[in-house]
Amino acid sequence: MNKDKFSILITHLVTLLALESHNPNIAEDIKVEEDCIEGEINDSQEKDQFIWDIPEKSSQVSNLPWERDNIFLKAQEENDAYTLMAAFCSVLINPLPGEEYNVQLAAESLSGKVVQPGEVFSQNQSIGPYTEDRGYRKGASYAGENIIQTEGGGVCKIASTLYNVAILSDLEIIERHNHVMPVNYVPYGQDATVAYGSKDFKFKNNKKYPILIWAEIIDNRLYMGFYGKEEAPEVKWHHNITNIVKAPKYYKNNPYLKPGEEKIIIQGIDGATAESWLTIKYKDGTIKTKKLGISRYLPLPYIIEINR
Repeated sequence: MNKDKFSILITHLVTLLALESHNPNIAEDIKVEEDCIEGEINDSQEKDQFIWDIPEKSSQVSNLPWERDNIFLKAQEENDAYTLMAAFCSVLINPLPGEEYNVQLAAESLSGKVVQPGEVFSQNQSIGPYTEDRGYRKGASYAGENIIQTEGGGVCKIASTLYNVAILSDLEIIERHNHVMPVNYVPYGQDATVAYGSKDFKFKNNKKYPILIWAEIIDNRLYMGFYGKEEAPEVKWHHNITNIVKAPKYYKNNPYLKPGEEKIIIQGIDGATAESWLTIKYKDGTIKTKKLGISRYLPLPYIIEINR
């Protein structure tokens, strides 16, 4: 590989790592786990403390940062949506400035959206197009196997989080596309990507009541919750990971390292095939299995500096 091509590869992969990388623990059965610490807002005029979940990794959550926000409380009242159906927090690893801004803008645009009974929610129609006229900035996005700068880069994190909340709320998924390569904020099979005009994320409100959507990003955590009139059943993810394709390794000489020393610049990601399904346990004890299909991912190469 010549120097120019290597430099281009480095540039693309650094962007990709921040935006779309993933290094999951391969297992036959992966379940969403709650692994949280709690945050709090101290207010001398409040006798009790407001506490919300701060997960160390992406997971289902139940205590959310907007629960005392007056605008949120008014939206709950207007839509008679007082019950949290499900919520999820995506922990975003090293987000780039442009994509972090776009995720925040998209979350703000999404908050307060109401999906009526029988209605199909479309992310693209709801908060797109992701253009400069609508306030979005340029960020890294997939174009096939390539990484390019597009307006709205990063909004796939909204799609992935929506997907997880919709699944946990036992809603019907109408359209979902996985990324070309895995992402670092949810396991294989739990991501979703969008591209305005070609790829969308859609779900149908199969309940008998409106669903209120709320979202907020705090630091590098994207919180999202769905509210209605009843709690969702117990939903568990399962993934069978097969066809592992080891990530190739590319080396770059760095004379400033000790002789023989290696330094990983880009953490490689194995390609894989993920077969995903759910087990859903209802209040009456009924257990249902729902197949979600297959997601296929290409590997991301390691980039390693070495002094040799």
